Amino acid sequence: MIVLHDYWRSSASYRVRIALAMKGIDYARHAVDLTAGEQATAANRGRNPQGFVPTLEIDGLAIGQSLAIIDYLDARFPAPLMVSSDPASRARTLQRALAIAADIQPIANLRVVKRLAAMGVDPAMRDDWSRHWIGEGLAALETMGEPEGPFLGGATPDLSDVCLVPQMYNARRFQMPLDAYPRLVAADAAMAVLPAVAAAHPDRSRFSRS
Repeated sequence: MIVLHDYWRSSASYRVRIALAMKGIDYARHAVDLTAGEQATAANRGRNPQGFVPTLEIDGLAIGQSLAIIDYLDARFPAPLMVSSDPASRARTLQRALAIAADIQPIANLRVVKRLAAMGVDPAMRDDWSRHWIGEGLAALETMGEPEGPFLGGATPDLSDVCLVPQMYNARRFQMPLDAYPRLVAADAAMAVLPAVAAAHPDRSRFSRS
């Protein structure tokens, strides 16, 4: 059995749910409540030494880090590929995906925001912090999509589109104006109508707990 340990509103977990759904992979979900601190339990750290989500249990392995999980899924279940085997296309896809997963999202995630709160930063300033870094990253990403569209990956979605969807969800949570990013808004809208992407949405995942 394939088991995904995740939290419904975690961006990294959301990415993996999208990839699993796009590949048509059946799996069970086990919720790890980040707001209750369940990520720090011995059970979760036994699966994921960083104490993060998601973790995918598959083929006798426990794999953390969303991009590592999706890379494994690409190797095991190659249709559809999230990252092309063509070197140039692969590099462009990873550049976009990492701009989100390594540079934008971590700066505004829950553990960072909690640390800001512990340092006495008030809620309004914490939200401003998140909007600043999200906006800076999205401005760069707006120029990085493949020219033909409608997805960032071109005519078909790729790993960068899988990463974009949760990031746009977060931008809206922080009430960011998105008028300056029409390319990203269009790619996100193209993803949203795909049944697999809709099935992975946090609103459909929030109350699923096993």
